[in-house]
Amino acid sequence: MSEIEQEPELAFRRRSTQDALTPSPSQSLRSEAPLYSLSLWDRHCGLHLQTDMMDTPSSLTPKLFAVTCSTPTHNHSCEGITCPHCLMTTTKTTLLAENEVEAQKLANNYKFGFKKWKSHVTQRPLEDRSAIVKELYSDLNVIKQYSGSLFTLGNLLYVLLFGWWVAMLYLIIAILMFVTVVGIPHGKLCCSLAGYYFWPFGKVIQKPYLYPRKSSVRFYGEDIPDATAVETTSLLDVAERIGDASLHTTSAEVKYWHRPSTYVWFLLGYLPLVLVHGLASFIAWILVITIPVAKLNGRAIAVILLIPPEQLQIRQPKRTEVPLDGEVVLCCYHAMNFYYYKYTVVGINVFAVNLLPLVVVALVLGYGDTENRYASSHVKFALSVIAIVPLSHYIGMAIASISAQSNFAVGAVVNATFGSITELTFYITALIKGSHKGNKCYEEVVKSALTGTLLGCVLFIPGISMVIGGCKHQEQRFNSRSAGVSSALLFISVGGVFAPTLFSKAYGSLICQGCTNSTQNGSGPFECSDCHFSGLQNALFHSHVQPLIYTVSILLPASYVIGLVFALKTHNHIYDIHISDRHVSGHSHNVVIHWSRWRAVVLLIVATVFMSACAELVSEHINPLLSNSAISTYFLGVTVLAMVPELPEIVNGIQFALQNNISLSLEVGSSIAVQVCMLQIPILVLFSVIYPVGFNLLFSDLHLWASIFSVILMNYIFMDGKCDYFQGTALVVVYLIIMSMYFFAPSQSGC
Repeated sequence: MSEIEQEPELAFRRRSTQDALTPSPSQSLRSEAPLYSLSLWDRHCGLHLQTDMMDTPSSLTPKLFAVTCSTPTHNHSCEGITCPHCLMTTTKTTLLAENEVEAQKLANNYKFGFKKWKSHVTQRPLEDRSAIVKELYSDLNVIKQYSGSLFTLGNLLYVLLFGWWVAMLYLIIAILMFVTVVGIPHGKLCCSLAGYYFWPFGKVIQKPYLYPRKSSVRFYGEDIPDATAVETTSLLDVAERIGDASLHTTSAEVKYWHRPSTYVWFLLGYLPLVLVHGLASFIAWILVITIPVAKLNGRAIAVILLIPPEQLQIRQPKRTEVPLDGEVVLCCYHAMNFYYYKYTVVGINVFAVNLLPLVVVALVLGYGDTENRYASSHVKFALSVIAIVPLSHYIGMAIASISAQSNFAVGAVVNATFGSITELTFYITALIKGSHKGNKCYEEVVKSALTGTLLGCVLFIPGISMVIGGCKHQEQRFNSRSAGVSSALLFISVGGVFAPTLFSKAYGSLICQGCTNSTQNGSGPFECSDCHFSGLQNALFHSHVQPLIYTVSILLPASYVIGLVFALKTHNHIYDIHISDRHVSGHSHNVVIHWSRWRAVVLLIVATVFMSACAELVSEHINPLLSNSAISTYFLGVTVLAMVPELPEIVNGIQFALQNNISLSLEVGSSIAVQVCMLQIPILVLFSVIYPVGFNLLFSDLHLWASIFSVILMNYIFMDGKCDYFQGTALVVVYLIIMSMYFFAPSQSGC
C-alpha cells in the first residue's frame, strides 16, 4: 500500500482512538462518580494506546477504565469504537467498574480458569448508588415527605409478628417502674414507647436541643416573618451558644448517671427490654425482608433506652411533615422491603451471613452429640450440607478478593488450588470413610456427585441462566469462540474421564450371578439378580485398565495447563481484555476494600478448615441414608451432594444473565465442569495412589451416557453464539429428565 493510501487510514485510526477516549455527553453526566470502564477490545480494529496511557498507577487513584467486550455476530453491529474491521466482525459491550480493584476483578471474570464472581470486592460509595440502595443502608433517622398510606400489608404484619408483644412488655415494665416511685419518669417513657413500638410508622423519636434555636420553619397558621428582615446574630454568638449547649448536654448526662432511678431502670427495665428487642431484632434479621424492624429494635438497645427520659420526645405524623428543631433518633415508614436481598455486610450477602450460625450449630451437634441424643443422623446430615453453602460463598469471596489484589500468577495459582476445595474436601473424606468401613457405597456416592456436578454445570446452570435472563432480554449473545475453548476442553475431559469405562466394556466380560429360570422345561429366559463386568481383581484391570487410568490422570491436568497457556497467554485475544486508564477530574474517592489480601487469606484458610469439618460430618451421617432410605444412591449423589455446594455459582450465573452478560453465565458452568474432569478427578486418583481408598474411573452406564449426551447437547446449543429462554428451557428439561432417571434407578447392590 502506498503512503498516500495509508494516510487516510492512519487519520481514521487517530479519530477513532480520540473518539473512543472522549466521553460522550451522557458519560459526562455520569462522571460525577469515579467510573472505571472496562473494554474488551477487538484486535481487528487495530487501535493501540500510547505507552504513557498504559502505565499502571502505583496508588489507587480514580481512573476511567474502558473495556469493551468483542463478540462476533452475524448482524455485523458494533458499539463504542468504530473501525472497518469492527463494523464487519464484532459487537462491543462496555462494562463499568468504580476502581482499579473492581476492574481487575471484572477482567479476571473473563479469564479462563478464574472463578467468576458477581459481588463487589470493594465498598461502593453510597452517594453514587440508587435511591433504593440508599434506603437499604439508611439508619432510620431521616424524616421524609411521605405522601402514601402507611397502612400497608407489611406494616400490618409487623403488628401481628412484633408490635403487640413488644408493646405489651413495655406496659409491664411501665407498671413496674411506677411501683418503684423513683422510676416514674421511666415509666412514663415506657408508656410512650409502648404506643410507638406498637405502630412506629410515620412517628418520630426526637432528642430536642437544650437551647432551642430560632427556626425559619413555620407550621400552618403561624405568622411568616418579613422576608427583608436582617439577621443580627453574629457567628461568634452562634458558636458560643453551640458550645454552651454541648457543655450543658454533657453535664446533664453526668447528672443522669448519678440518679438512683437510673440504676433501678437498668436493673428492672433496661435488661428485660434488651432481651426482647434483641429477640425481635434477630428474628427480623433472619427474615431478611424485615431488616428495617431489626434496625428499629437495634436502635432502641443502642440509643433510645440509654437517653434520659426527659430528653426524648415522640412526635405524631402531623408534626413530621417539616424538619423539627432537634436530633432525629428514630423514624420509620415501612416494616418490609423486598430489595433487602441485595443487602451486604462487609461485602457478604445477607443470606450468607444469616446461614453462618448454622455452621456453628452443625459443628456443635455433630461433634458434641456423638450418640444422637439431641438430633438424629438425618438432621445432622441436613445441617452439615446446608452449612457448606455459606462456607463456599466465603471461599469464593476470598478467592475473588485475593485475585483482584494480586498479579496474574498468584491469581491463577489460588484459583487452581482453592477453586475446587469445596468439593474435594467432601470427596476425600467420603472415600476415607468408605475405605475404613469397607463400604463401596461411599465410592459410588462420590462418583454420582462428580457426575451430578458435571451435569448441573453443563445443563442446569446455563439453562436456568438462559431462562431467567431470557425473560428480561429477548435474545442474548456471547462470544462463541471463547466458549469454544471451554467446549473443546469439555470434550477432551469427558472423553478422558470415561475412556477407562469404555475400555473395560470393550475388553471385559459380563458376569451374572443369581440367575434363575422360571419355566419348568428351562426354555424361557434367565433372570439374574447381579450382573457386572469382570471384577477389578483380574488381570485385565491390573495390567490394562489401571495403567490407562493413570495415563488419563496425567494427560487431563496437562491439557488443563495447555488450555490456560492458550487462553491466557498465546491466544488471549480470544477474550480480548485490554485495560486503559484515564483520570477523572474532580474526584478523590478512596478505595475501601472489603477484605484485604491477608484478611482474605486468613478467612480462606478458616473457611477451608470448617468446610473439611462439615464434609466429615456429611460423610459420617450419610450412612443411614444409604442403608435405610428409599432414595436411590445415584439420586442423592447427583442432586444434594453435587448441587448444594454450587448454589453460590448458580446465583452468580443468574445475576450475570439478568445483566445481559450471558457469556459469564455460560463460563460459570463450563469452568466448573472443566475443573471437575481435569483437576478434581485426577487429584482423587492421585490421592488413591498415596492413600489407597479404592477409587477408580469405572463409572456406571447411566453416568457414562448422561454425561456424553449432555456435553454434545451443550455444544449444539452454543454453536451460533446466541441464546434465548427457549434454548434454556430445553437444557433445563433435559436435566430434569436425567434427574428423573436417577431417581427411579435402583441403587447399587449393598447400598
